[in-house]
Amino acid sequence: MKLLDGKTLSQTIESQVAQSVKRLKQETGRVPGLAVILVGNDEASQAYVGMKKRACDRVGFYSVTHEMPSSISQEAIEQTIVMMNENPNIDGILIQLPLPSHIDTTRLLELVAPSKDVDGFHPFNVGRLSTALDGFVPCTPLGIMELLTKYNIDLCGKECVVVGASNIVGKPLAALLLNAEATVTITHIQTQDLASHTKNADILLVGVGVIGLISEDMVKDGAVVVDIGINRNSEGKLVGDVCFESVSPKCSYITPVPGGVGPMTIAMLLKNTLKAAQIHAQEAK
Repeated sequence: MKLLDGKTLSQTIESQVAQSVKRLKQETGRVPGLAVILVGNDEASQAYVGMKKRACDRVGFYSVTHEMPSSISQEAIEQTIVMMNENPNIDGILIQLPLPSHIDTTRLLELVAPSKDVDGFHPFNVGRLSTALDGFVPCTPLGIMELLTKYNIDLCGKECVVVGASNIVGKPLAALLLNAEATVTITHIQTQDLASHTKNADILLVGVGVIGLISEDMVKDGAVVVDIGINRNSEGKLVGDVCFESVSPKCSYITPVPGGVGPMTIAMLLKNTLKAAQIHAQEAK
C-alpha cells in the first residue's frame, strides 16, 4: 500500500504557481487577483477561506474577501458580484458555499463571469467539461486527477466508481474520468446495495461526508481508493469516509485524511486563478 500524498504534491504546485506569478508580473505587470464572497459565520467556511487567503499570500496573488452577514439580501450579493465581474484587477471570483437558505445559490453562480469562474460551477464551464473542451474545472475533482496523474495511475478502461453525485465533486469528477476513457459508475443516496458497486472498482472515489461509510469488505484487493470526505469525529479528529485502518492494507494506493485530497483542492484554486490571469493578460494585449 502506498499513500497518495496530496500535501507534498500541493506544495510543489504552489512553488510552480509562485514562479509563474513572478513571470507574469515581469512580462505584463499583472498580478493574479482572487475575490471571495463569505456570507455568515459558519466556522468551517471561515476556516476554508482563511486557508485560501494564506495560500494566495504564499504565491503572490492579490486577494480580497467580502465578508457579509447571514442576513444579507440577494440583491446586495448580486451587486457585489457584478462589481467584481467589472473589476479588471480581479481574475477569479469564488462564492464560499453553502449559503444561507434565503439566498438563491444557482442564480449567484450563474452571475459570475465564466472567465472568472475559478470554481468551475458556471453552466458554461460545466458544459465545456462535459464535452471535453477547455474551461475551468471544479477544484476538488481537478486535484484528484492531478494526484492520480502524479502517481502514474492509468485510468483508461479502468472500472471507476464514484460514491456521491454532487454538482461540486461527484458529477464533475465522473466527467473527468469519462474524458480519461475510464468506465464510470456513479452511486448516490438512492443507490441500492452500494457494496455491489464498490467491490467492482479498480479505482474507488468516495465523497459524501459519512464517517466510515466504506469498510474493508466493500473494497477489492489492489484497488486505488480516493477518500474525498473530510469529517470531524467525536474525538475532534479529522477523518474521511473510508475506514482507513481496515481498508488501507487491501489497497495499492489510498489517500490519507487529512493530507490527501484537501491540499490539492486549494492548489487547484491557485492554478485556476493563475490560468484566468494569464488569459486576461493575453486578451489585454
